[in-house]
Amino acid sequence: MARAIPVVDLSTFVNGDQEQRTAFVEKLGKAFHEVGFVGVVNHGISKDLVDQFYTASKEFFSLPVDTKRGYEVNGLAGQRGYTSFGKEHAKQSQVADLKEFFQIGQFVDQDHPLKAEYPDNVKVEEVSAFYQLGKDLYKSFESSGGHLLKAIAIHLDLGEDYFEQKIEDGNSILRTIHYPPITEEPRTAIRAEQHEDINLITLLVGASAGGLQLLNNDGEWQDITPGENEIVINVGDMLQRLTNNYLKSTTHRVVNPPKEQWHVPRLSIPFFLHPKSEMDLTCLDKCVTEARPLAYESITAGDYLDERLREIGLKK
Repeated sequence: MARAIPVVDLSTFVNGDQEQRTAFVEKLGKAFHEVGFVGVVNHGISKDLVDQFYTASKEFFSLPVDTKRGYEVNGLAGQRGYTSFGKEHAKQSQVADLKEFFQIGQFVDQDHPLKAEYPDNVKVEEVSAFYQLGKDLYKSFESSGGHLLKAIAIHLDLGEDYFEQKIEDGNSILRTIHYPPITEEPRTAIRAEQHEDINLITLLVGASAGGLQLLNNDGEWQDITPGENEIVINVGDMLQRLTNNYLKSTTHRVVNPPKEQWHVPRLSIPFFLHPKSEMDLTCLDKCVTEARPLAYESITAGDYLDERLREIGLKK
């Protein structure tokens, strides 16, 4: 069966010669322009680290509900700590997704200029390894994501360092999501209703069960089934906006499994790569053409994130 998304090898960009780097940039740019999704192998994120974080996440989600709720931080719109079942919904849906999750944000020192914007991350007393594993995985995702954005900057003719300062100490989020077993016929909700991501790019390490689908150009839902040790990357709305719809933030969803697999929970670990809030998302001049007229007004990344968190019900 044909793959729904192309696959690229990040090591050919990070360690390759000029010819390999050029080929990688071309392939990634084409994938982001035409599909909005790509699979990445040799991405530099340790399987061992991912496995350990999976285990720690499972331990956390197995805790009693009241214990988990103790890690819910009021007033932070779910940006740190735990978000209980039924809080988040897709922007066009009023029915909450069938999931609970825990979020880890940027780590900065107390005297960092952005400290006021980045609350401390939440430590889970009952799962001692969770905090450090989360931090290590966060940094690893940040590094791989930085390489991918370098390649995209080259593809867009912006110079490879275009995103570097913008994403350094950016407002990225590592989210570990638990979709519990389905116990009764769901009321229209699926594990995660169709949506687009808010950020620049999302890096997703293989979920513990299938269900991820993208909406292709013909309006058909296609299964995304990553291979062994492959991560799935997709364009978020901020990058689509910056490129005036040249790079494509593709609609995707997580569907419920066939009835005989309802008892299987699903764990998924996406990393939403965000820039600093001050980044200007004004459409790039070179992406505005007669064929593609200006589609968006100017906005900063911070204001855009704020607007979107309200739309999906996390911010009141």
